[in-house]
Order: sequence, then C-alpha cells, then structure tokens
Amino acid sequence: MDQYNHIVELWQSYKIDTISALDKYLENFRILFAYHSGKIENEEITYNDTREIFENSKVNNYTGSPRALFELQNQKLCYEYLKEKIVNKEQIDIELIKEIHRILTSGTYDERRYIDNGERPGELKKHDYVTGINEVGSSAESVENDLIELIDEINEFAGKECLKAVAYFHARFEYIHPFADGNGRVGRTILNYFLMTRNHPPLIIYDEDKSLYYECLQKYDESEEINSLYEFLKFEIEKSWKRLIISGSGTTTERKGLSDLI
Repeated sequence: MDQYNHIVELWQSYKIDTISALDKYLENFRILFAYHSGKIENEEITYNDTREIFENSKVNNYTGSPRALFELQNQKLCYEYLKEKIVNKEQIDIELIKEIHRILTSGTYDERRYIDNGERPGELKKHDYVTGINEVGSSAESVENDLIELIDEINEFAGKECLKAVAYFHARFEYIHPFADGNGRVGRTILNYFLMTRNHPPLIIYDEDKSLYYECLQKYDESEEINSLYEFLKFEIEKSWKRLIISGSGTTTERKGLSDLI
C-alpha cells in the first residue's frame, strides 16, 4: 500500500465522531496549518507567535504588525467555529463560506478596501478584482452565481476520488476569487473542511512549497487542468502526516465541470 492510502486508512481508523476526538488528532496540525496558510501571504507570521496565540491567546513582547496577530487569532477562532460542523459533517453552503471569510479577515481589511471601496469581511466582492498571471476572477455581478454553482457541484459529488474533487473545487474557487481579500486563506480552510467532512485527512500547504502551489493553480487558470494540483495535494498530505502522525492542454471555450475532470 502506498503512503497516501495508508494515511487515509489511518485517519479513517480513528473514527472521529466527537469534538474532543477532533481536537486530539488536530492538536499539532491546526497550529501548523494556521502558520503555513498565513505565512504563504504574510511574511510577518512566525511559528512561535502562532503557537502562542493557539495555546495562550496572546503573544509576549510582540513588535510586528497588528494585522499578523489578527490573522493568527482569526485562524484560531475559525477552527473553533468549524469543529462542530466538521464532526456533524455539515455541507458547504454560501453562508458558511461567507462566515469563514468574516472570521478569517475580521480586522485585516486595509483603508482602501474598507473605506474607499466599501468592502467588508463576510461579504462577496463589490468590485472586479483579478488574481494571478492570467488575471482571472469572476465579475462582481456574476460572483454569487458562479460560487453557488461551484458549491452545488461539490455537494453533489458522490464518487470515491475525494482528493481530486477538492482539487477541482479549490482551483475553481481561487479562479472565481469571490472576495476582495483573503481568498487564499478561505480557500485552504474550505479545502480541509470538505476533506474532513468526507472522512478524509486534511492537509497543510507548506509555505516552502508555495511556488509549486501557485504553478498548479496557474495550470488550471490556463487550461482547466487539475491533475497537477491533485498530485501536489497528495504530496502535501503525505508530507503533513508523515511529520505529524506516521513518525509520533490549451484553453477551452466551455468550462469543464467536476464530472468532466474526474
């Protein structure tokens, strides 16, 4: 049996059906996830500060940007908000995504977004923002419909290729770029939420791997190819749980849906 399948079987053998069990198995994972997910887009975030926030809800002798502390505290609050929903295996809906965004970005919007553009944590973007080399992103007018369509696709998925399904979801979510800011942090959080509600181990996208991560997302932007991201996520699952448990084709004219890619 390969390492990936061994990790999936190991996770499923835990039979996590209570919040206390989830806390137990994610005790170290949740800190590492918060650290790496935050650091991908904010170089000021440190592992020591992340651990202090999660374990003590404060950081001593801090001299950095307040935004970094807000982001770390928000990651902790988001985990607390989601853990009961994970155990109950609640489906993703647009209100859940908005609330995840509200929690993760509270206190982090800059003056331009908040005052000049009227953007707010927990609300879909009001203006047209683009991302990536290919400047992708749904328009403000179509973002809600695009996001609802994607949510319906992932909730209807009943196949066994859970990781490939969430690779599609994540690539498409980042392509839509539904918020004025925080799309990466929200997308990585929802990625793990979906995995865990499908009895699949979550993963960490490590800061040192972010160049490859962005390359995989770019491949979807250019040609709707998700296999690269799928293989990358598989690699990150192996990397995540080896550390934490095992050791102590051109553009298309019509967008491909989930069923076309799996």
